[in-house]
Amino acid sequence: MTDPRIKEVARILVEYSNEIKKNDKVVIEASPEAAPLVKEIYKICIQKGAYPRVNMGVPGLTKIYYDHASKEQLDHFPELTMHEIEHSDAFFSIGAPSNTRELTNVDPKKIALRSKITKPISDGILEKRWVVFYYPNNAQAQEADMSLEEFEDFVFSATIQDWKKISREQDKLKEILDKGKEVRVIGKNTDIMFSIKGRKAEKGDGKNNMPCGEVFIAPLEKTTQGHIEFSFPAIRVGREVDGIKLKFKDGKVIEASAVKGEKYLKECLEMDNGAKYLGEFGIGFNRNIQRFVKNILFDEKISGTIHLALGRAYKEGGGTNESALHWDMIKDLRQEGKVIVDGKTIQENGKFLI
Repeated sequence: MTDPRIKEVARILVEYSNEIKKNDKVVIEASPEAAPLVKEIYKICIQKGAYPRVNMGVPGLTKIYYDHASKEQLDHFPELTMHEIEHSDAFFSIGAPSNTRELTNVDPKKIALRSKITKPISDGILEKRWVVFYYPNNAQAQEADMSLEEFEDFVFSATIQDWKKISREQDKLKEILDKGKEVRVIGKNTDIMFSIKGRKAEKGDGKNNMPCGEVFIAPLEKTTQGHIEFSFPAIRVGREVDGIKLKFKDGKVIEASAVKGEKYLKECLEMDNGAKYLGEFGIGFNRNIQRFVKNILFDEKISGTIHLALGRAYKEGGGTNESALHWDMIKDLRQEGKVIVDGKTIQENGKFLI
């Protein structure tokens, strides 16, 4: 018998996140372990008169590709994938990785090159309706130091909420950022500021990421000044970098260090011209996410935290930074820290004052 929580998640993703309707052409990208949820999504799409197509991945193929692809293959643009995107209305990405560290030893230059080649694919999806969800499985539970049952409870609690209500609750924070000119973040080994003048904040209210719960905005590219020490490991394509410290001047990272993975951090900063600049400042807003689980979809939503992303800015709010990199890093302010907008403290020690 299907867990009723899986059916409820499917309903939220189909009806709230992607608002599937009759005649929609739908692509469902998924990992095999997510099959119970995929079936429920597929069924609801069919019932609504849509035309769903399932692309089920095979674990290990990405590693094989990077290990054996020639330079010519890495440079090749996937026309068939682009054709599917151009002729589809909505996308579901349902992850359930069997090995979260599969790409740890892949040359990051290969991944960066491939990211640049496939950027039109990513951009094409962003122009449609899309949502990302991670189906709970043992690999992710192990990363989170939980049993599978505990991780399932964590994921479903973070997801099965009244997202329309949460969206309304985010309006005040969005309004403050929309009208704001300067943001300052103070915390342990942290004092950083940047301008957001003229930029518009976006609400992460479950339309694209699920679970969600954040409000984010793009800093003006050359305004970031100061230093920050991040609280948790930053994980990217299986690489874990811990104890990250960054120093900014005129928007650009001028010093970078890490206790673990410093070489990889510096390689990513050299990826392209935009990698050393901020593309995003986000404030966590999901009260049902209170612990770090080594999955950025959940971790950047922890209530009482902020995150900064190096690299590519989302264009919706006016951000202009271009990069193959978009790497979120999290600062926990729940024990010690403030978020200040135009001289007024809007959050202190993880509690909103608005």
